[in-house]
Amino acid sequence: MFSVTVRDHMMIAHSFRGDVFGPAQQLHGATFVVDATFRRAELDADNIVVDIARAADELKAVVGELNLRNLDDDPALAGMNTTTEALAQVIADRLAGRVKAGAFGPGALGLAGITVTLHESHIAWASYERAL
Repeated sequence: MFSVTVRDHMMIAHSFRGDVFGPAQQLHGATFVVDATFRRAELDADNIVVDIARAADELKAVVGELNLRNLDDDPALAGMNTTTEALAQVIADRLAGRVKAGAFGPGALGLAGITVTLHESHIAWASYERAL
């Protein structure tokens, strides 16, 4: 399996519901380094996994929808505890939608999957992996 990873970052504010979150039930901020890894079994006709520049642009666009926002106010995330794990899935699903819509170019339709990893710090991160 071949893979290509692109990286961006975002800063968000949010709060959680549930006693398990302790003080994080209060509004707080988080800064994430966001990695998106695109996979395929065989390289395309141009001998690439995905156009890296397009992948970076599309990740930037998806992350830009969340960056510098209070996620508690985002109607698309209403009722969701926007944990690191849940945000990884949100970003992966949005990227998958863009792949399917052709934003990555026709060669990207042969991608097998996407993994999004959100690095919350140098010692903690979470990922979500999905098929395409």
